[in-house]
Amino acid sequence: MVDETKHLKPESRGQVRRKPRHEEEQVKGSVQFSFATPAKVEEIIGRTGARGEAIQVRCRVMDGRDKNKILRRNVKGPIQIGDILMLRETEFEAGQLTKGGRGKG
Repeated sequence: MVDETKHLKPESRGQVRRKPRHEEEQVKGSVQFSFATPAKVEEIIGRTGARGEAIQVRCRVMDGRDKNKILRRNVKGPIQIGDILMLRETEFEAGQLTKGGRGKG
């Protein structure tokens, strides 16, 4: 009979290897959500970014510590008045858009 475990170290023969604790807690296929605060879009200010890919909006926080606070945020993608944004933080605002941009002499 051939010993198939002779290539292993003596202390690891016949032992079951356990996963680290942080891997056991994570269930395969589960989704982890971070806490977010809803905010309703009230006004579309304009486009921003190097190529105009982001839209600056004013939104009112609907829940949480900063309820009813109005924030200016940059949003990427299609957006319209009345949409709900899920904000990860409500402490910071986007910079104000300036009137003069590229090509406006």
